Amino acid sequence: MPSPSIRQLFWAVARDVNRTFGGGYAAMELMRRTFTRQGWLDDAGNALLMAVSRLTPGTNVLAYCVGLGWRLRGTAGAMAALVGGSLPASILIAVLAATVARVDQYRSVQIAIAVGSAIAVVLVFSAAWHLLRPYMFRPGRARTGVIVLVTVALLLLDVTPVRILLVAAAVGIVVLRSDR
Repeated sequence: MPSPSIRQLFWAVARDVNRTFGGGYAAMELMRRTFTRQGWLDDAGNALLMAVSRLTPGTNVLAYCVGLGWRLRGTAGAMAALVGGSLPASILIAVLAATVARVDQYRSVQIAIAVGSAIAVVLVFSAAWHLLRPYMFRPGRARTGVIVLVTVALLLLDVTPVRILLVAAAVGIVVLRSDR
């Protein structure tokens, strides 16, 4: 199977990762199509890269890029793919952050940010309500109430979200076992 040059690898990854919307899976699919079309990657290689990228902690698309680069060009390829996949977005974020640092002085921008935050909070609570509603009016509503009360109490005590999820899961397990 032919292999791209480091330059070709860098530009193909940079182009595909940084022109997609919809998260890492869209970028990984676009890379798969590009690299398969060029004859640089086959379906078995893509399946392996997808599996490994899912197992690694952190951003799956960057793990995919590193694995792709490593598979095609070794250490230099892994570095080129990682830089190609992350540097353009990093530069964009730095520019946007610098812009926001100056723009948020304006009252209209502060209001827009506050409105956007309020809308985000309403959407989160709406989604939570739609997830909880089916359980609120069934025989398991006492269990749901206990989980919600414990979660709210932990939030008020300023416990981290991960600990809240762990405690909520533990309470859920205890309540489920007591129902049996």
